[in-house]
Amino acid sequence: MTGGIDIMAEGCGDGEAAGGEPDREPDPSDSLRTWGAVQQALREHAGYSRAEFAGLVRFSKHTVESVELGRRMPDESYVVRSEELLGNTGALRKSSKYVTRGRGDVGLAAWFRQWARLERVAVSLCTYECRLVPGLLQSEGYARAVFEGTVPVAPDDQLDEFMARRMERQRMLFERPTTPFSFIVEEHVFRRRFGDAELMRELFDHVLELSAPRNVTLQIVPLEAGLHACLDGPLQLLETPKGQRLAYSEGQQNGRLISDPKEVSLLYQRYDTLRSQALNAKDSRGLLERLRGEL
Repeated sequence: MTGGIDIMAEGCGDGEAAGGEPDREPDPSDSLRTWGAVQQALREHAGYSRAEFAGLVRFSKHTVESVELGRRMPDESYVVRSEELLGNTGALRKSSKYVTRGRGDVGLAAWFRQWARLERVAVSLCTYECRLVPGLLQSEGYARAVFEGTVPVAPDDQLDEFMARRMERQRMLFERPTTPFSFIVEEHVFRRRFGDAELMRELFDHVLELSAPRNVTLQIVPLEAGLHACLDGPLQLLETPKGQRLAYSEGQQNGRLISDPKEVSLLYQRYDTLRSQALNAKDSRGLLERLRGEL
């Protein structure tokens, strides 16, 4: 018995959903659902179909439907344009200030949501990546390139939602200055090109900025390090406020939350071993700066 929990769903790196099917969305918060229902009632009273309304507020019909059903937060521009079209009473604008995302899981793949909730309260978080830059360190240009490359292709409005969710997760690094965040990333991840030189420089600058606080440690595994203990794949580790240690691994179309103490202990040992093989934080920053300078 492993104690792991396997949950299947569609997604792309770091758990953001790619398919966007309604049955994989979390239950919306009451405020989100209520605001959407009120906006829908006002739209129907004004005599607009969803398609007509979508054209007037300059959002897709899918976005309008998602907002009205409480599956998506209304953007500020969406609120303003809706207000102007539906009577300009101030009701939509004022009430939008009290709309919340509920559990904050909108835009996350089903199999990542449980880990994401644990991540928000963890007293420490460790991440090893060998595929791509960890989601918590990705620049906007890099994240967009990742999402645009997923299959099936996400509609533009969903892509914007995934982008917003990923950037929002990064706030943890600054909002929790006493929580240790450790990242170990393979050098080849940063050498993999995407976009043009400007986007690559933006990525390096972003990673350098996010890894600068004292509670954030970034170590790079150099190409010459050879084989090591974490070759089985990406890995995330955390400790809860109650002292429980958990692990999470992710692959094609699935994620696995691991709670068995023996298995988690083994994964911590592997991570600690890799720490000794990776460059220290200072040398890792120096490598990133050199790679940036080579562009």
